[in-house]
Amino acid sequence: METLEKIQPNRQVMAFIMMVFLSQANPEPICYSVLEETESGSFVAHLTKDLGLGIGELAARSARVVSDDDKQRLQLDRQTGDLVLREKLDREELCGSTEPCVLHFQVFLETPVQFFEGELSIQDINDHSPVFLTREMLLKIPENSQPGTIFPLKSAQDLDVGSNGLQQYTISPSSHFHVLTRNHSQGKKYPDLVQDKALDREEQPEFSLTLVALDGGAPPRSGTITVRILIMDVNDNVPEFVHTPYEVQILENSPLDSPILSVFARDADAGNFGSVSYSLFQASDEIKQTFSINEVTGEIRLTKELDFEQIKSYHVEIEATDGGGLSGKGTVFIEVVDVNDNAPELTISSLTSSIPENAPETVVSVFRIRDRDSGDNGKTMCSIPDNLPFILKPTFKNFYTLVTEGPLDRESRAEYNITITVTDLGTPRLKTQHNITVLVSDVNDNAPAFTQTSYTLFVRENNSPALHIGSVSATDRDAGANAQVTYSLLPPQDPHLPLASLVSINADNGQLFALRALDYEALQALEFRVGATDRGSPALSSQALVRVLVLDANDNSPFVLYPLQNGSAPCTELVPRAAEPGYLVSKVVAVDGDSGQNAWLSYQLLKATEPGLFGVWAHNGEVRTARLLSERDAAKHRLVVLVKDNGEPPLSASVTLHVLLVDGFSQPYLPLPEAAADPAQADPLTVYLVIALASVSSLFLFSVLAFVAARLCRRGRAASLGGCSVPEGHFPGHLVDVSGTGTLSQSYQYEVCLTGDPGTGEFKFLKPIFPNLLVQDIERN
Repeated sequence: METLEKIQPNRQVMAFIMMVFLSQANPEPICYSVLEETESGSFVAHLTKDLGLGIGELAARSARVVSDDDKQRLQLDRQTGDLVLREKLDREELCGSTEPCVLHFQVFLETPVQFFEGELSIQDINDHSPVFLTREMLLKIPENSQPGTIFPLKSAQDLDVGSNGLQQYTISPSSHFHVLTRNHSQGKKYPDLVQDKALDREEQPEFSLTLVALDGGAPPRSGTITVRILIMDVNDNVPEFVHTPYEVQILENSPLDSPILSVFARDADAGNFGSVSYSLFQASDEIKQTFSINEVTGEIRLTKELDFEQIKSYHVEIEATDGGGLSGKGTVFIEVVDVNDNAPELTISSLTSSIPENAPETVVSVFRIRDRDSGDNGKTMCSIPDNLPFILKPTFKNFYTLVTEGPLDRESRAEYNITITVTDLGTPRLKTQHNITVLVSDVNDNAPAFTQTSYTLFVRENNSPALHIGSVSATDRDAGANAQVTYSLLPPQDPHLPLASLVSINADNGQLFALRALDYEALQALEFRVGATDRGSPALSSQALVRVLVLDANDNSPFVLYPLQNGSAPCTELVPRAAEPGYLVSKVVAVDGDSGQNAWLSYQLLKATEPGLFGVWAHNGEVRTARLLSERDAAKHRLVVLVKDNGEPPLSASVTLHVLLVDGFSQPYLPLPEAAADPAQADPLTVYLVIALASVSSLFLFSVLAFVAARLCRRGRAASLGGCSVPEGHFPGHLVDVSGTGTLSQSYQYEVCLTGDPGTGEFKFLKPIFPNLLVQDIERN
């Protein structure tokens, strides 16, 4: 706490100077008067004229009325300047017996800050009748009392004040008594019963009279009580208090049942007439609830918690009564001593919850502090943490303003929780803390920023239209509309790229969609830029690069290059019966338009006329003999080879090979018809065989001539064509370059040729038509 006092000396001095200056600027409050119980909405005064302000100035300066007790009993019409009652006022509830009853208020003008003091005097009306606390009063009078003796009676209570309060007492007619109204030192009126003539208990032992209390209203109100008078035997000594009045002080935080003091009264009589009992006399409900007295010992104890801020002192009347009915009166003055039991109070009068981040010095809040204690216990200090860009300024009396030191930065800190601490100077010191939350509103001073400078997205070919292929994301440090980002596709650098027909973007969330199916074989990658723009004014934007890579799908079946499956006469492979196991019969050549493992091909023998005679190498498609051939093996064989890729799911193609076993290459070539195993083809094959056998003899000479011509052709073109003639004409159009994606990288043509040496009978197989291309493809792989 001492550190806080050292930090705040300058602020306290400035607050004191400002309060003195403002109090001098408005020395006299404006005063008004109104009758209690006046209906709500009743006109009180015209503030615009009384404050010397112009028409409409109260509305322009955001004027309001603030009461000391924080209850809004007055209402200000800013447009007309009329001050009206917000609720019906009860003077007795507000002030009790205090007169005059004044309600203090302040007129607060917010921009610029200005205060005016005001007082509303609440005038009493006669709305309460005098009331006695009991319905009956018992009075014991000794029979030897002399005429002119005065007996105090219980008084009535009237909540009204002034002329409307209790004024006089009357009693029903009696030849022995009359009533006298007396004024107390504190202004209260008490009735005294005056004896007019001597009493005789044997003649009349009891009297019953009616005491009437009248107030001064017009018409007057009244209250009654029955006074029973018992005539007692002679008791000629009245109890007398040793010390009167008694004066005592008690701390307001004294515990319940604490002893306050003991009173003592003497009675000179003996016996029952000399025994004294004590009681509270003429005690109000408040005194009865707060104090109690022991009837025998006269000890007064505390029965209710004290509050200095509500009642500062008590005036207690004590009655000492002897056994004969005589009584004496004593007075006890109890002063309540203040302790620091009330923490300071802070009331917010004006609060600005949101401030633009680029605003200059701005008033955030106007508040008032108050401590209900007195002396040093009621003096206060006000402070806020030093590490905040805010300062406190005293304005008027106990009013303060919380002001920003300059422009703020929302991106650095969007919210401030300010703790205002108010500490009193009592012992021990009490403090109150109030938290104010100030939000810094945004201005558009930050452009959207992508989470990545570039994005790489993948999409598999043959995708469905409108497929979500990925997202881009940008964030904006601003808030509200300034942080709402919209996305768009920027024009591509390549003007020939039909970007709008390939990709679209969701402007709200940055999701990218492929508008149509993509083909890896046609387009393998796509690159473009995406823009992110906020909705601020002016709008700010940024860009990011997006690369879309098309992934290959297994959408191309293997394509067989050799042997050709174009519906022409089948190609027959000739195999000598003397061939060794592993003899190369033929090679199935296939390609696949896909890439990667989707283009990895494998071969397997699907069907064969004789299953154990031939085999197919799985990786290169070579068809070789599996064992030695014998004379018992059939001369004609039909093989079905399956070509399958490694995709998921795999795709395949099949090719049919016709193999003819010959003893030597000198025998005529017989075209191999379709396998007889197929029942649907049985009759046409038989016809072909009959025709072939019938033509052997007639074509024998032609075959010999053809063999000689082939041999001569081989010798003439061995250097350029590898010994075989190449069919003339353009290469079939479906054999295209597959760019290294299949088993072979170039297109090939194959033919079956016989060697020129009849002695060896060598069979040369699958010589490539384009050897240079083959070498290049091998080097590339």
